Amino acid sequence: MAKTSAIKPLGNHVLIKRATPAEVSAGGIIIPENSKDKPQEGKVIALGNGKVLENGKRSSFTVAVNDLVVFTSYAGTEVSHAGEDYLIMTENDILAVV
Repeated sequence: MAKTSAIKPLGNHVLIKRATPAEVSAGGIIIPENSKDKPQEGKVIALGNGKVLENGKRSSFTVAVNDLVVFTSYAGTEVSHAGEDYLIMTENDILAVV
């Protein structure tokens, strides 16, 4: 696991550090803080143990720690720990690995 050993996701949940929003648009316009959209991508920080299957074994993850991923707009639950903000979501909310 990466730097945040204090937060350990359970089951098929993934701990994500959201990417920082852009300060300037592609056209060079400075974006005010209250107008910034939260990015829908981030870095995988930690993985749970995997979902328990019907046969009692655990499924493996298709993402890995340090992967940059894209997720759905309203995915996960926001949590804060030691001054850092994270998202905890299921692997199903992840759409792609970049």
